[in-house]
Amino acid sequence: MNLEIRHLKVVCAIADTGSVTKAAALLGLAQPALTAQLQRIERRLGGPLFVRDRRGARPTVLGELVLSRARVLLPAMKGLEDEAARLAGAAQGPARSRFGSVNSPILGGLVHRLAAERPEAQVSTYGSWSVEELVRMVLGGRLDFVLCGACGGAVPSGEAGMVWRAVSVDPVFVMLPETHPLATLPEIALADLAAEQWAVARGDGCFGDCFVAACARAGFTPRTIYEADARGCLDLVDSGEAVGLCQAATRPVAGLVARPLAGAPLRWRLMLGWCADAPAARFADVVFQHAVASYTDLLARNARYRSWLRDHPGFGVQDGAGEEPAACRVGRPTDAPYAPPV
Repeated sequence: MNLEIRHLKVVCAIADTGSVTKAAALLGLAQPALTAQLQRIERRLGGPLFVRDRRGARPTVLGELVLSRARVLLPAMKGLEDEAARLAGAAQGPARSRFGSVNSPILGGLVHRLAAERPEAQVSTYGSWSVEELVRMVLGGRLDFVLCGACGGAVPSGEAGMVWRAVSVDPVFVMLPETHPLATLPEIALADLAAEQWAVARGDGCFGDCFVAACARAGFTPRTIYEADARGCLDLVDSGEAVGLCQAATRPVAGLVARPLAGAPLRWRLMLGWCADAPAARFADVVFQHAVASYTDLLARNARYRSWLRDHPGFGVQDGAGEEPAACRVGRPTDAPYAPPV
């Protein structure tokens, strides 16, 4: 048997967890299979790599030697894979665009515009609830752009190397069934929703904290919060079980109405992000203009929100928006509860 990178990952996993059982769970293997693999590795290297007893698995002198080499080789191989992926992307140039998205209402319009402009181009999409996952994929060369949102003045991710531009700044609306007693009002005070249950979409970020803080300022703590994907949130609202927070620019949904919250206590920025050093950065301005046009297309189908924008300067498309200033790239905690608008 020849020693391979996967074998080094096994050795590191056992050392990091201090247990063959825990390492097997981490690697998604059965414990007997991992034990047999470790024995083959030890036979190839000429001796035991771990002392195993009731206290767990501890590296031997030979194990420490293998670990010292593995902890150099594994990051080097990961770097090689990432650079190779970026080089492959550079070879494709603008003929290929790979987008990651978290519940972005402009994804469909953006893909449609890019495909219409260059029918021969390959456009692919990847959906996730985690901005951090998408950012890692961009920095690793597996995606070119991220479409997502951020509340208030936050940035979606503070990872070094990422550039973020705001397509729009929008208030967060509340979505209700047409039959709801408040559905006929032109705007709704957040305090008037104190007795409601809420439907929220899953994600990672700080919007959940912002929402709870806004409710506290309105004098109440939100009741039950149902977490679901975007389609599930719409179903919960349509059934009358909950009300939902929604992006103001989202197209109307039959049977449901979106109403502004009085005073716009919550705001949401649609963001486009990319890696500053990646080949795709050369085409970011073009993609950004298509993103703005896709947002404008949404507004064309939403007369009520267009009317609201006329009376509220500062919201909507961010004319002349450029790269976020460095102060806006400060990292934020990634374990905060998150309830992004649908």
